[in-house]
Amino acid sequence: MKTIIALLLAAFAATASYAATDCAAAAAEKKLAGAAKDSFMKKCMADQGGGGTCEAAAAEKKLAGAAKSSFVKKCEADAKGNQAGSTCEAAAAEKKLAGAAKSSFVKKCVADASAAK
Repeated sequence: MKTIIALLLAAFAATASYAATDCAAAAAEKKLAGAAKDSFMKKCMADQGGGGTCEAAAAEKKLAGAAKSSFVKKCEADAKGNQAGSTCEAAAAEKKLAGAAKSSFVKKCVADASAAK
């Protein structure tokens, strides 16, 4: 029984690892960096791996206990977050905004997107 569980976990880890590698290669090919890369990686991992990508990312970072729980909770909240936020973050990264200018831009962009709905 332990062997079967170990094999299943290994298969899951290999799948998550493959998805992470594939997404990292795609991000490198697109020459993404910073927030744009982070946003792309989250979306790519979610598209390729389906559920459990947050758990896989936590395992990859070797997190445990409260740190793992916190990371997974934030990761899942981000994954469920509205699309406007990630779109606005990507637009801010494309414009190479940082600090207060980036925060202001993203806040206004999300507000505009919410008002348009």
